[in-house]
Amino acid sequence: MPVFSLEIRKARCEDLPALNPLAFQAKAYWGYSPDFMKACRSELTYTAAQINQPQYHFFLGEREHNLIGFYGLEQLSAQEMELIALFVSPTSIGQGYGRHLINHAKRHAVFWGTQSILIQSDPNAEAFYLTVGAYRIGQTESESIPDRFLPLLKLDLLKD
Repeated sequence: MPVFSLEIRKARCEDLPALNPLAFQAKAYWGYSPDFMKACRSELTYTAAQINQPQYHFFLGEREHNLIGFYGLEQLSAQEMELIALFVSPTSIGQGYGRHLINHAKRHAVFWGTQSILIQSDPNAEAFYLTVGAYRIGQTESESIPDRFLPLLKLDLLKD
């Protein structure tokens, strides 16, 4: 893995104009059709309400003041969170930034007392999540595309 610096900080409402387009561009990276991307628009749009609510935790990664990627966690219970977002700029995919962001998410989830993280993965990202320790527990229907099923994964945080 390349050696690089990535400054990770808590996202703020003023970051949303950069985060939302990055989420859309990162999803489009996988070659989805314009109609598919249009159907996903609301699911790929994060809001000030989410940033400000205590059950959500959004962090972004920057390198030399350039946005590289971000992630969002939602607290589901005292023991479980869901990874609701993890996106890396298309020009930075495959360079280790996603791994850096998910490791940050895992450390922070443990800090908050979480035992596991659920992930509704894009099928194209499933292999990535498997390499960082997640395992498949089933599938779930897409909120945006009827009759499209997504891998449902889990990351256990307390295993040795």
